[in-house]
Amino acid sequence: MPDEPLGRFDHIGIAVHSIDKARPFFENVLGAKLRRVGDNPGGFRVAILDLDNFCIELLEPIDPDGFLAKFLERRGEGVHHITLQTPDLEKKTIALEEAGVRVVDKELEDPNNIGAFISPKSAHGVLIQLGQTLGPLNNQPWWES
Repeated sequence: MPDEPLGRFDHIGIAVHSIDKARPFFENVLGAKLRRVGDNPGGFRVAILDLDNFCIELLEPIDPDGFLAKFLERRGEGVHHITLQTPDLEKKTIALEEAGVRVVDKELEDPNNIGAFISPKSAHGVLIQLGQTLGPLNNQPWWES
């Protein structure tokens, strides 16, 4: 497989029933700073919290029939995914699939949202998001620094 890491850690996504109820822990106990909260067209709200270059994404369902609501029903609150900032994502996605890794939900056409997911079935139960576009804190991609 790869001679170098697939990507650099970007953020962790945590599924919660309520952002408002979860924020005090992350802000008051961990010292995270809220950067923004907003709705995602995928049927969920997102809160971006910064822990000094370590980003936490709190994910709250707003669509009761959406994937996030179903995730919370099955598993409860907790880690939903980790995200790697991944340069040359299309090329790396092809290499992953050729190696037998299950890659799902590929979005490779929109230059503002290039991403894909490694299925938990291929990653020992962990959903791994691969994103070529900038992460939640909108930092410069590490491969261009």
